[in-house]
Amino acid sequence: MNLSGIISIAGMSGLYKVIAQSKNGLIVESLVDKKRIPAHSTNKVSSLEDVSIYSTGDDVPLKEVFQKIFDMEKGAAAIDHKSADADLRSYFKKAFAEYDEERVYTSDIKKVLMWYNILQKEGMLDKKEEKEEESKPKVKAAADAKAAVKAKSKGTATAKPVKTAGTKVKTQGVRKTGTA
Repeated sequence: MNLSGIISIAGMSGLYKVIAQSKNGLIVESLVDKKRIPAHSTNKVSSLEDVSIYSTGDDVPLKEVFQKIFDMEKGAAAIDHKSADADLRSYFKKAFAEYDEERVYTSDIKKVLMWYNILQKEGMLDKKEEKEEESKPKVKAAADAKAAVKAKSKGTATAKPVKTAGTKVKTQGVRKTGTA
């Protein structure tokens, strides 16, 4: 289950996949209708990797909640997010019994179930992908760390301006203010 690059934009329903970065924000593609739109820097964007759900203990990452729903449904779709509030709460309690009932609102449960159904429909909740993805980031992170160490040892990581002998540096004088 790979949630990297999947975001939610405040004020816009559904989930979006990050396609590219522009100078003013992101270019995203809707997972529902596949339309590409810009997400400006003024939009509040939340990555699903960073979202977690309140529980009676520590906060639980959304990925683990999705996994519990996936296991309960055996890979099928969850209950519709437009169901009655009591039905949604009882369903969520079955799937994720440890959630904090006082701090997790019904609107939060609706969002989680809507997001789960979107990802399930797109086939992004497969367990096979998870095993492959767990090994790849470690290798990539190790390669990135080695590249950073090499760049730093060669002196390319930070470039400093070089002064030449014939240049004059003009300094600005101190301005006095007030009455004399």
